[in-house]
Amino acid sequence: MFQIITDACCDLPAEILDQANVAYIPMILTLDGKEYVDDLGQTFDYDGFLKCLQENKQPITSQINIGRYMEYFRPHVENGVPILYIGFSSGLSGSYSSALQAVELLKEEYPQVTIHCVDTKAASLGEGMLVLEAARMQQTGQTLEEIVQWLETYKMHVRSWVMVNDLKHLEKGGRISKAAATIGGLLHVKPIITVDTEGKLQNVDKVRGRNKAIHKIVEETTRDADLTMVNQFYLAHSGDEATAQQILDELKASYPEVPIIRYSLGPTIASHTGYGCLALFSMGKNERV
Repeated sequence: MFQIITDACCDLPAEILDQANVAYIPMILTLDGKEYVDDLGQTFDYDGFLKCLQENKQPITSQINIGRYMEYFRPHVENGVPILYIGFSSGLSGSYSSALQAVELLKEEYPQVTIHCVDTKAASLGEGMLVLEAARMQQTGQTLEEIVQWLETYKMHVRSWVMVNDLKHLEKGGRISKAAATIGGLLHVKPIITVDTEGKLQNVDKVRGRNKAIHKIVEETTRDADLTMVNQFYLAHSGDEATAQQILDELKASYPEVPIIRYSLGPTIASHTGYGCLALFSMGKNERV
């Protein structure tokens, strides 16, 4: 037996991870000078957080440091339980680098330790999709090595199509220029974002109007969806339930029998995308380029 561990940036509810026997490391964020724990819905006041995002408040997020990784890894290592850590994209956070350093320190104490770290190059439910697939494989008897091989082989097939509501929020995060945010807001332009091969966010299009933006991300998702790898779609959103339902309905029109897993965008990710962000995740036919 081995233990799968992930982090709160997978955006899966804590109870779902508990059912899958997956442990997770919470993320920390600061808002109005107060520190909060992103514990995947166990205690975090998500409705209050969304209200703060609507008021254009800017939370500050922190990466997971080496000490916290060691804190969560050590109990399993001491009990001789191998670990599979499935982590948030190294292109968006320094957390993954801290995980690797924590592993090296633990190996100095426990030379026989087995810890595999997988950089998903994904975020939110793109990461979560890989976590749940790994848990499913574990439950059906796949070995640790087989699951690591699957993750490394197919993680670059993850598709992430994201639309955001507030261009000013992206500007504050340094994703677009102040001029672009001002002009885009006047023209009701909605940026379309994806995750590139380095696991970083990339602005790939600007669509005028929310309905066109919805159609764009659904169209891009269905254009090369490969349901033989993972037979589900994943939808994450920070508020704006009505638009999330529009996306779900449009996707269902093309794939009426395929499950669509829908959860809230976690506060750590939403801190950077703002209120009204919607993100659609799937597996594509080829590795992303």
